[in-house]
Amino acid sequence: MSRNNEERLGIIDEGQAPPISATTSGNNSPLQFVTPTEFVDLPTQGKFYPEGHPLFNKDTVEIRYMTAKDEDILTSKTLLKKGIAVDRMLANILVDKNIKVEDLFVGDKNAIIIASRISGYGPEYKTNVTCPSCGNTAENEFDLNAILEKGLADPYEDIEIAPDGTFNITLPKTKVIAQCRLVTGKDEKRLEATQAKRKKHNLPENTLTELVKTLVVSLNGETDRAVVERFIDQMPALDSKFLRAAYNRVVPNVDMKHVYGCESCGVDTSLDMPFSVSFFWPNE
Repeated sequence: MSRNNEERLGIIDEGQAPPISATTSGNNSPLQFVTPTEFVDLPTQGKFYPEGHPLFNKDTVEIRYMTAKDEDILTSKTLLKKGIAVDRMLANILVDKNIKVEDLFVGDKNAIIIASRISGYGPEYKTNVTCPSCGNTAENEFDLNAILEKGLADPYEDIEIAPDGTFNITLPKTKVIAQCRLVTGKDEKRLEATQAKRKKHNLPENTLTELVKTLVVSLNGETDRAVVERFIDQMPALDSKFLRAAYNRVVPNVDMKHVYGCESCGVDTSLDMPFSVSFFWPNE
């Protein structure tokens, strides 16, 4: 390129002047850019977080839009192998660094995941779904904006939530009062690791029992874990089933139900939106 063209296009020889800095700290920088942020509605409305938690009684959380650096995190082979790529990305986009991803309740985490995916790749999410009626598999497009905009009815309007975020469920058979809490992302990972370890040692799965042990904080005021877990191991199946069903009614989450019209059999079915590899890696 000729020197005249360089001058016409505003290209400066590095030997004559320092290169333009890409930092955004200087007010006069020509490349100054502030990454936009948005507020995500929390399904829990902050009601289940204990006092002192950054999200206590907060119905929204501020996140910044995904950037190329966040995309690097999502494609890191090391982080993917460890299974922590998504959590690391979420920690990166949370504006309030006092919020720990592993302490987020599952419903709130799902809302943040969907919002971050929209900011990074748009609201259109294409993935394969299988019709439960005929078994045919076909591609379906989900509108993530519509999922976040559904909103939730108050699923715990008849539940008294204590200041520490716990709530009580009275078991129908034993009449024991179970003090319960919501499951966090950390709990989910621990439960998955526990079942993987049992499988490795050829032990039978005990997913339901371990889930109940995770939910229950105390029984009739008894907090000794040995006592609580021994009771749960011997809990009547009716009580265990009732507790899990009651928890599922109480737990706030994003409504991922979607009406799918199967072109093969013509049946309309309500399906949960699946999280496939194309959710954060749409070009895979």
